[in-house]
Amino acid sequence: MRISLDQAETLAAIVVEGTLEAAAARLHLTPSAVSQRLKALERQLGQVLLVRSKPARPTAAGRAVVRLARQVLLLEHDTLRDLGATDSVGPVSVPLAVNADSLATWFLAPLTRLAGTLPVLFDLHRDDQDFTAGLLESGTVMAAVTSRAEPVAGCRVIPLGLMRYRAVAEPAFVRRWLPDGAVAGDLARAPVVDFDRRDDLQTGWLQARGVDPALPPRSFVPASSDFARAVLGGLGWGLLPPFQSAAALASGELVDLGDPSIDVSLYWQQWNLRSTVLDAVAEAVIDEARRVLKQP
Repeated sequence: MRISLDQAETLAAIVVEGTLEAAAARLHLTPSAVSQRLKALERQLGQVLLVRSKPARPTAAGRAVVRLARQVLLLEHDTLRDLGATDSVGPVSVPLAVNADSLATWFLAPLTRLAGTLPVLFDLHRDDQDFTAGLLESGTVMAAVTSRAEPVAGCRVIPLGLMRYRAVAEPAFVRRWLPDGAVAGDLARAPVVDFDRRDDLQTGWLQARGVDPALPPRSFVPASSDFARAVLGGLGWGLLPPFQSAAALASGELVDLGDPSIDVSLYWQQWNLRSTVLDAVAEAVIDEARRVLKQP
């Protein structure tokens, strides 16, 4: 049995674009032709590859086919460049997953530098560091910044360093809610800012201070830069990395609430596939991370 690359690429386009109609526009086909390719591939493999929802989602079998399509396209791009066919090779799109705080602080710099030397585009997927590995497992991305040290099947993992977080608050907020410092009784009443409902950094810090994390009122601000502005504006206290807090702490715009620091170990996981482009991305990201992150 041979899997048609055209059919596999069509499935990948549907997954990326979310609908058959959008995939058809991307592939310069009619929606009917896209549907026929998908049905032919499903008949050949004898499995359902796509959940016809909005957006469309690949099944477990579909994720394997999407991964194959992306790997073949990446290797084809590398091969054409090796053969000197640079005039006929456009930029290759590399989908990556990254946690919000890395994206807002250090992650874009190495990608920007790399884009100046290689014909590469980036399709970035933002998620919590505890969940970015799932995007690798699904075949959605080729590589990810993740807190998961155990390799995803078919991937290799490289340590990047530690993102260290400190609990901070705006001075007027401290005077109002924490007049005696970060004592347990006041922390149980002081408003907290969380990134989203999966964010457990503030919960972990409260538990370390002997405070029931269910007690404080919480606001949710699901964007890294906006989260930092919310803390700076006095919406609540929260944990920030030094990239976002050092200048404000030095100027007195923020107050450090004390220990403990919360360290999040970050790792780079990527497909276990030798590719000039993917290896160049990995080298750039790893070098930058080891320069700016705390090393254990």
